[in-house]
Amino acid sequence: GGIEFMIFLMAVYLGLHVSGLTQLALTVARGTGLLGLALGIAFREISENFLASIYLSIQKPYEIGDLVEITGLLGYVQRVTARSTILMSLEGNHVQIPNAIVFKNTIRNYTSNPNRRIDFDIGISFEASIPFAQETAFKVLREHPAVLKDPEPWVLVDRLGPSAVSLRIYFWVDSKQHNWLKVRSALIRLTKAAFQQANIALPLDSREILFPKAVPVQIL
Repeated sequence: GGIEFMIFLMAVYLGLHVSGLTQLALTVARGTGLLGLALGIAFREISENFLASIYLSIQKPYEIGDLVEITGLLGYVQRVTARSTILMSLEGNHVQIPNAIVFKNTIRNYTSNPNRRIDFDIGISFEASIPFAQETAFKVLREHPAVLKDPEPWVLVDRLGPSAVSLRIYFWVDSKQHNWLKVRSALIRLTKAAFQQANIALPLDSREILFPKAVPVQIL
């Protein structure tokens, strides 16, 4: 950026100075305006980030430890400096985002409201009863201690696929009390087990084709 360009010009200036060409270096810098341009670019970047940090400190769209998404990057806020916001991604990587970019983009704060809506899809065969499958899935949601009663969970028909009826399951979790990723994983497992126990037919493997007389043929 501008800072690197200014460092490059300073290196050129020092090189000329060491060579005894100080006057030439100053003449070139003044004549071309490169020094002023470099300083302008560098200080514009610094001032933009500094002013953005002031705005962020006043508005406080997030605090240290909040889970946020900025410019498509998801992570926990580690610290905010005069220049940038540092996140730790869910993979454990540190990500530094200039405050000017943070200021100009949409910020999603998943911690400010601890209640988070989660969803997942599960398919059933065309022969299965849709209302019965919905009630079975809803029972799993009702009985799980991490699923909030208010807002109420939903089990909706999402779409008709080529080989299955897709149900989309929505539920809310207090993300401060529970790890929503683990809750989602557990509910997918429990819903599948409940469907199997209730003899709700799951869709055939996508590698199988039903020919006449319902004879499955494997595609190798």
